[in-house]
Amino acid sequence: MKILPTALLVSICLALPAQAQPSVEAFYRGKRLEIRVGTGPGGGYDLAARLLARYIGKYIPGHPTAIVQNVPGAASLALMNQLYNVAPSDGTVFGVVTNGVPTAPLLTPDAVRFDLSRFQWIGSPAPETQIVMVWQKARAQTLADLFKTETIVGAIGPGTATYDVPMVTNPILGTKFKIVSGYGNTAQIDLAMERGEVEGHAALGWVSAKTRNQKWLEEGKVKILAQYGFRKHPDLPDVPLFELPKDEADRQAITVMLIRQEFGRPFLVPPKVPAERLAALRTAFAAAMRDPGFVADARKADMEINPVAGEALDRLSAQITATPPAVAKRLRAVLAGQ
Repeated sequence: MKILPTALLVSICLALPAQAQPSVEAFYRGKRLEIRVGTGPGGGYDLAARLLARYIGKYIPGHPTAIVQNVPGAASLALMNQLYNVAPSDGTVFGVVTNGVPTAPLLTPDAVRFDLSRFQWIGSPAPETQIVMVWQKARAQTLADLFKTETIVGAIGPGTATYDVPMVTNPILGTKFKIVSGYGNTAQIDLAMERGEVEGHAALGWVSAKTRNQKWLEEGKVKILAQYGFRKHPDLPDVPLFELPKDEADRQAITVMLIRQEFGRPFLVPPKVPAERLAALRTAFAAAMRDPGFVADARKADMEINPVAGEALDRLSAQITATPPAVAKRLRAVLAGQ
């Protein structure tokens, strides 16, 4: 029997995995994609996933079909834990999670069963701008009033912007929000405003407001007092921004909260998805965002499209991961009411 030289044998062995790996097109042909949503049916995250499912397969080599599965629970942490620990990591499953998820390892570490740095992001339809919106009879009627007058606001619960943002702005910026939590969603907070139980929202997504509350805005039943962010939303040039604190520690704490908005409604893959399949998903996501049919459907649904690339979300995620431990500890204490 002829024995192959050692160097040749090694080179053949090294080449085998590459030969065994199917091309992206061959891998996805005939496959079914699962887009898992970390919230219940009917909300903005669910809408984004269902619109994307109609178009993304068109732009992935092999043209797989796509279905949507809701995995609600713990402000999307149930889905994140699932994606990290048990979901297939071959590129056939990816998810969309709430924008509070990237800060969960800092703020609610006991509920986290994943390493954020090992996830990779596909993209987001748009950043999210959050606003302070109050009922017409609210005591606060200007941004300045929020620092002088107690304003009763509705909230869903910890892990959501409706709760976390006012919990942080009260001690760090000096706002005087009184938080009433336990509502099922922001639409229920709207009803509570009408009934006079609360005076408004301390942190409501502008896209949700202009979709659901447009008639109220036109009739003057509600007023937008302020917006959060690093820049003003183009729709809201006359609505003031909350100013970043001058104190460096305070600024870092608020910045962590504002970065969440930049994620919008982010899509991500589990760890270990092959690089070429991640690249294909990112390219397909960007192409779907430009598809005329997708754009038309999004416009009908009042869904904002200003895409954020997966690579940009990777950088934001790394920025959050690099948050100084002292800042994270302070935010945890604030959110715990200490």
